[in-house]
Amino acid sequence: MGVTKTDHFTDEQNRIATIAKALGHPARVAIIEYLLKVNACICGDIVDALPLAQATVSQHLKELKNAGLIKGNIEGTAICYCIDEKTFEILKDYFSKIILTVAEQKCC
Repeated sequence: MGVTKTDHFTDEQNRIATIAKALGHPARVAIIEYLLKVNACICGDIVDALPLAQATVSQHLKELKNAGLIKGNIEGTAICYCIDEKTFEILKDYFSKIILTVAEQKCC
């Protein structure tokens, strides 16, 4: 069986790329910002807060959840979403390493 492109990279590199790809759409960034602003698990409010159709919002929520950026809990017939702190901790650690390395380098 052939080797996939991701096999050539570390688990951390693949994880960061997956997270970055999920954050690569402004609607998903807006969803993250909204969840941070309300600071609670919310259900239908996300659709009301964005200028997008419900189906489009659902697709963006699915991408964010698959990347581990948000969590979804079933409450009755609705799924309530909130931020997944663990994934943001991974991003914080990754970018902190970059910032420290850049600060120590003397670049052109």
